[in-house]
Amino acid sequence: MFLNCHSYYSLRYGTLKISDLLRLGQENGVTSMALTDVNSTSACLEFVRIASQYNVKPILGVDFRKGAQQQFVMLAENNDGFQNINEYLSEFLHQREGAKNAEIPTKAKQLPHTFIIYPFASFEGETLLENEFLGVKIDDINRLKFSPWKNKQHKLVVLQTVTFKNKKGFNTHRLLRAIDNNMLLSKLPTSEQGSENDVFISEEKLKKCFEEFPQLIKNTETLLNRCHISFDFSKETTCNQKSYTANEDLDFRLLKKLAYAGIHYRYKRPGERVMVRIEKELGIIKEKGFVSYFLINWKILKYARSKGYFYVGRGSGANSIIAYLLRITDVDPVELDLYFERFINLYRKNPPDFDIDFSWQDRDDITDFIFKTFKNTTLIAVYNTFKFKASVRELGKVFGLPKEEIDKLSTQDCNFKTLDKLSQLVIMYSQYIQGFPNYLGIHAGGILISEKPIYYYTATFMPPKGYATAQFDMVIAEDIGLYKFDILSQRGLGKIKDAVAIVKHNHPEIPDLDIHDIKRFKKDEKIKTLLRNAQAIGCFYVESPAMRMLLRKLQVDDYLGLVAASSVIRPGVAKSGMMREYILRYRFPEKRKEAHPVLLNIMPETYGVMVYQEDVIKVAHHFGGLDLGEADMLRRGMSGKFRSREEFQKVKDQFFNNCKNSGKNETFTADVWRQIESFAGYAFAKGHSASYAVESYQSLFLKAYFPLEYMVATLNNGGGFYSVELYVHEARMHGGNILQPCINRSYGETIIDGKDIYIGFGFLQSLESKCIEKTIVERDKNGAFESLDDFLERVSIGMEQVTILIKINAFRFTGRNKRELLWEAYMKINKVSFEENVYTLFKQKKVNYKTPSLPHTALEDAFDELELLGFSLCSPFELLMNPSENKLRATQLSQFIGKIVTIEGYLITTKRTRTSRGDYMYFGNFIDRDGEFVDTVHFPPVANKYRFRGKGVYSITGKVTEVFDCINIEVIKMERLAIIQDPRYAAEKGRMTAAL
Repeated sequence: MFLNCHSYYSLRYGTLKISDLLRLGQENGVTSMALTDVNSTSACLEFVRIASQYNVKPILGVDFRKGAQQQFVMLAENNDGFQNINEYLSEFLHQREGAKNAEIPTKAKQLPHTFIIYPFASFEGETLLENEFLGVKIDDINRLKFSPWKNKQHKLVVLQTVTFKNKKGFNTHRLLRAIDNNMLLSKLPTSEQGSENDVFISEEKLKKCFEEFPQLIKNTETLLNRCHISFDFSKETTCNQKSYTANEDLDFRLLKKLAYAGIHYRYKRPGERVMVRIEKELGIIKEKGFVSYFLINWKILKYARSKGYFYVGRGSGANSIIAYLLRITDVDPVELDLYFERFINLYRKNPPDFDIDFSWQDRDDITDFIFKTFKNTTLIAVYNTFKFKASVRELGKVFGLPKEEIDKLSTQDCNFKTLDKLSQLVIMYSQYIQGFPNYLGIHAGGILISEKPIYYYTATFMPPKGYATAQFDMVIAEDIGLYKFDILSQRGLGKIKDAVAIVKHNHPEIPDLDIHDIKRFKKDEKIKTLLRNAQAIGCFYVESPAMRMLLRKLQVDDYLGLVAASSVIRPGVAKSGMMREYILRYRFPEKRKEAHPVLLNIMPETYGVMVYQEDVIKVAHHFGGLDLGEADMLRRGMSGKFRSREEFQKVKDQFFNNCKNSGKNETFTADVWRQIESFAGYAFAKGHSASYAVESYQSLFLKAYFPLEYMVATLNNGGGFYSVELYVHEARMHGGNILQPCINRSYGETIIDGKDIYIGFGFLQSLESKCIEKTIVERDKNGAFESLDDFLERVSIGMEQVTILIKINAFRFTGRNKRELLWEAYMKINKVSFEENVYTLFKQKKVNYKTPSLPHTALEDAFDELELLGFSLCSPFELLMNPSENKLRATQLSQFIGKIVTIEGYLITTKRTRTSRGDYMYFGNFIDRDGEFVDTVHFPPVANKYRFRGKGVYSITGKVTEVFDCINIEVIKMERLAIIQDPRYAAEKGRMTAAL
């Protein structure tokens, strides 16, 4: 009887979770139900997957609406009908306006295997086609009695819309509608919201309402009986493109040929171990039906190499020797003894993960190639949900609260009981809608390549990126057997690629760099020194304060140590307490004897400590007695992308039962389980970590031998963990001469000439890109600018833009004071034509104005730089109001272990975390006057009393501590030191006073 039900995937309209909707049906004895979300099929597959758990027959369709106005409901008679509906809906969702403002007509297109239901109250026609009906609501019954349609009851069905459960649900719906329309709740028109009667009522009550029209009830039941939908969620076979060559036997022959062709490139003379592993992998890949998955990845990366694109292949697929031979990855699984069963085993139903990283500059072209090369291709969506703080802000606006009050409520720094009624409602409903889908976004890099048309599973929408995107996320895709190809972008590869090009330009005498000679890099003493001393600012994955401290603690200087560190740093290992244990056993061999002999035997390389993702499988299999399928389910169940399900609980119970039956100590078993549970979802596969380590070595090589060029590349690729300012500082620490942009030397990006580094025009805040482009084009075409006059004649530019260039000292080549240049520009700028320059036969005579003497100081330059770059090129310590006499430096802290000291540091970054009791504490990262790092710990009492106050120099008092050669200051007091008054305004004030 329910042909028009909404879940909360009717974005900013519906209020019911899928499970709640089905539970309502079950509680009311409903045996059939149609999910018809508004302009969406996001929830359809999940609805079908779990409907049987509630003894409900699922029916799928779409409620086509123009804004909030229902145009018609379309139901799928079968899977073909569902595909047709998805394709039809996608036509509207691909319009520029998108789902919210889609121009959906009042009359539906005729599609095979579909039924169309028009709302009785607004239908204006007199006839209906065979598959068309009018939907009559309870509110329409009286009108029906006097309508001509009373005599055509065979075309009428009951249309009870279900959008919410109760009064609170209706209130929530209205709030969502107000948010969607960006208006006060009091201004929300009824045309933009559903009826208060759009609730679930029992079939008995519904039939009673229509007892005068029994044929409508019969028509509705007949329609429900005619609809059948089914999908296979067993995942016994994948739904990805089945064949690369259109012939599966030919696919396998090609894969084998490519694998054997890659042996010479990778191994020269392979041993028996390599050949055995190749044959074993080929056999299982064929048996599991993953051949085309490997070949499609190979094709993508073959194209990337043809274009000269840098890439890194990682994920569990990095454990595969076939992937290594096909150059999908650069990690040798034989050398690293990578766990074969983590990559693939006979129990595994999904193909291995290949996460392919490209430079952010190249990824779009790769995506375009995939869409042009393979049929049935789409991006994957992510569900961006309402977060509490964002919800408070949205609802605060809906209720009309002032900004100050909204800011206070969003910080949760308030007592709920003392709030007024409106503020309480904001908090209450913000908590209620937390987790509701808000809008569809795009997955960071997931692409589906399906055997069947993607519309067989879902509708697609068209985001600004310009590629069709599925309306469901990767979890739903995996449920149905669609496994994504991960085409990701990262700036680390862009840094490496650009650094190689910059080295070639700045050092033409140096032969071409082989950035892929990883074997040589692993033995390089300079790189070992950088690793041991954690001098890796700018280097991929090893530059963060946490990683820097871990490298110091471990004293890592080899590849395997770095591979382990890449996974040890992940949150779960630290949370389980095993990071400290790993460091102890790594640093002090005698500590390895304390490992449990069973775990040490399973994981000898990591001294009995679970470090890698496959360690979970090993321990579950060898220690917990689970088969490999159960062990992999355990790993996936904790990964975050695999929801907690009944099967997972069974595996957990089986783990404990097996341990008990094999006589293992219950307390120890519980401790092992705690370790698994705490980090399994966060740890990397060893092959994944090894792939990261390869990229780290490439960046470490460049940092070791070409630090200035590498820092320039880092700046031009958006930096990394830190702000631009720190990378400028790092270049200076390596002997670079940092210069402001220059009209005659600079480009949009930062450039280097010898040791001179010119900051790029693109780093100037508020300088327009068209101004940069015009300046560079004119300079390249007609030569360097001779003066400000020459520049103003040749480049059409407004006063605001030329002011930026003068204030940053870009005209310093003229030798003139920039304040005089500003005065001159102001006098002349209005005399310059803002049309594109037209060169004439005779040059016009220049008008020269006598400018007054307007001196300026280096401190004024510093404040101009602060305004335009976000940081000054002088030391921030030079801007202190009261120059300090504190002589303590970071390099001296080791002499004061256990003592209270005071040191000054310029704040670089902070990290907030929670203690086991839920209190906030902080880690701080500063540089001293010599540019060396000072690391601080701020426990909750101190963090609450002495808060960070933004960028600046701080006086830090605390106790010096040392853990595994890593020095920190446990802060007991901290204050930000005052800086001088901005001399630009002080000077201006003085000039005005003198004039008066």
